[in-house]
Amino acid sequence: MDVLKIAALAVSGVLLALMLKQTKPEYSVFVSMAVCICIFLYLLSKLQTVFGYLEQLEAQANIDGVYLDTILKMLGISYITQFASDICKDAGYSAVSSQIELFARVSVLFLSFPVLLALVGLIGEVL
Repeated sequence: MDVLKIAALAVSGVLLALMLKQTKPEYSVFVSMAVCICIFLYLLSKLQTVFGYLEQLEAQANIDGVYLDTILKMLGISYITQFASDICKDAGYSAVSSQIELFARVSVLFLSFPVLLALVGLIGEVL
């Protein structure tokens, strides 16, 4: 049912932004941003459940917490980047959007190096 709520909020916000675009185009961007922020905050409230499941997975599978933390950071970077990039594109600032996406790619690459080094070390131990 959450998907229906979010879809209704999104469609209502888009319709309102389209109506405002004809009379006050500068306000339509703000309506779009407000809808995006509401959806993002709702998503953040649901992430507590995911964190609980990840803690159970870490305990049951005996996975090092550093790896799960790294994966969560990468997911966080991806979600926040997509959110910010889309808002910039909607506002007409595609160059800023591209720079945000580039920064996120480099950040994820930077975070992945310790995991890659551990993987190479593990392969070296096996061989």
